[in-house]
Amino acid sequence: MSRPTAFVLGGGGVLGAAEVGMLRALLEAEIRPDLVLGTSVGALNGALVAADPSLDVIGRLVSLWQSAAASKEVYGDGAVRQVTRAVRTGTHLHSAKPLRERLHQLLGERRFDELAVPFQCCAASIERAAEHWFTEGRVVDAVVASAAVPGLLRPARVDGEHFLDGGIVNSIPVGRAVECGAERIFVLQVGRVDRVLRPPTKPWEVARVSFEIARRHRFHREMAALPDHVTAHVLPTGGGSARLDSLLAYRDFAAVEGRIDAAYDASVGYLEEHLG
Repeated sequence: MSRPTAFVLGGGGVLGAAEVGMLRALLEAEIRPDLVLGTSVGALNGALVAADPSLDVIGRLVSLWQSAAASKEVYGDGAVRQVTRAVRTGTHLHSAKPLRERLHQLLGERRFDELAVPFQCCAASIERAAEHWFTEGRVVDAVVASAAVPGLLRPARVDGEHFLDGGIVNSIPVGRAVECGAERIFVLQVGRVDRVLRPPTKPWEVARVSFEIARRHRFHREMAALPDHVTAHVLPTGGGSARLDSLLAYRDFAAVEGRIDAAYDASVGYLEEHLG
């Protein structure tokens, strides 16, 4: 009897391209999920896989990431427009409209119960100051909420409630997979959890380092608390996730294809070694 299998896709902005290479390796090895969980960019990648958990989805994911790199469609507006928006709104630099429109092209009006595989994604509720899991409604609305990076995108409003990026509360939701009954978990992470942290030297690095500590603390705690009957495989990036310490690094899509390829090669090797 097969063990319930979950794909857990973590957050990580532009580094999320690595997850595409991992997904290709998994699907080529004929490993299919019974459940897909995603946070932030992992929600974006995960929603597409949940809609079509076959190798066909890889082409769409690669095209999505390549177009983001070529057109800078998500964070592509210029400095003047960013400053104008920041002054006018007081909350964010970029519009979420390009992201929403691109997701709508790929997923349309699809709802959670219309996906091929059960899917959930995480966001941070502002009003409740709590972790929130989207499990119903329009998938696009949920993914936009999960990916609403503080300061970059406007807090997303869904059913009268406001949400920020799910990475604030649960960046790599391994524990959620266990709660949902998964016994075999494949963790698709972007390489940040094992990168050496150094004391910040610039104002914007303080927030980044603080966030990384919170992200890693929860992930390692949940990994250490896995029940004996649960197996978790943390797939490698292959070194495809370079350091992102500069203030504008979130807009650097230049290494997208390299991240995909490096993660694919490393994950193929991992799966051959550990699953034979």
